[in-house]
Amino acid sequence: MRILVTGSSGFIGTNLIDAAQRDGHTVLGIDTKPPQNSVHTSIFEQVDLTDAAGMNAVVGKFRPTHVWHMGARTDLADGIIDDVYAANTIGTRNLIEAMKRVDTVERCIHASTKLVCATGKTPPECGEHCPDTTYGESKASMERIVRRDEDTYWQWCIVRPTSIWGPWFGIPYLDFFLSVARGRYMHLGSVNPPRSFGYVGNIVYQIEKLTEANAETIQGKVFYVTDYEEYRIREWADQINAILGRRPIRKLPEPVVQAAAKVGDLLKLFSWKNPPLTSFRLKNMRSDTSHIPIDELRQITGPMPYSLDDGIAATVAWMNQQKMI
Repeated sequence: MRILVTGSSGFIGTNLIDAAQRDGHTVLGIDTKPPQNSVHTSIFEQVDLTDAAGMNAVVGKFRPTHVWHMGARTDLADGIIDDVYAANTIGTRNLIEAMKRVDTVERCIHASTKLVCATGKTPPECGEHCPDTTYGESKASMERIVRRDEDTYWQWCIVRPTSIWGPWFGIPYLDFFLSVARGRYMHLGSVNPPRSFGYVGNIVYQIEKLTEANAETIQGKVFYVTDYEEYRIREWADQINAILGRRPIRKLPEPVVQAAAKVGDLLKLFSWKNPPLTSFRLKNMRSDTSHIPIDELRQITGPMPYSLDDGIAATVAWMNQQKMI
């Protein structure tokens, strides 16, 4: 395969580049930022998805057979979607138009997000889209752009990652691991609902399997990519803590948790962009997100290669390598 990876300097993109190289594919990564992993520098071009001429040039030169479209802005900003999240909407249109200019593309996998439905909502309850953030709406717009283009000659599907973690990650789960590693993490009260998370090694594996699957099993479909087993944050933190060999994690009483969230709300009003805890973040942390449809994906991808302990151990090893802990 000749695989073009957009957003190749991001978290999932970096791991996909590693996997494609390991499997012997010819790969090119594009992003607005240089690679996080310096090993990828020789197979990287700096291109902005919103630059139509630049996208036409790089796609025309590389002539990919497969595209993993991971490029996006993924924070929780507000504003007009095509201004703030132009990479997600205009960028996707530019990529599609660039692929139309070549006759080589066989399959494209577009990365969306679980946040096209509000946290805690399951797709059967809310239909295809019911976002409660501007970012989620931008990805819903991206999905509509992909679906309404009838002139594509390649096969395609959409993946909606859940909460993904592992080597090369950033906020919020890097902070979660660091807080446990440094003994600063405390269990927040007594609420501990099941949630859908995914170790990045398993998500990369799922994307690879969707890339290889028969066309009729993936064409035009949406797949939530996630670990099959639900997590509970308290037990997850305890497992990380055990692998690190730290002392038992303490518990923060519920009234203190609620007060801390209110303080975070006030700090945000006074322009602190990312307080440790806010009411919005606490609500999201306590939402049951385990009701994700995965049966069809599971039939295609089969058993996952990494257990939860495998993922934690690999992530801790990476953090040690990066001299974070």
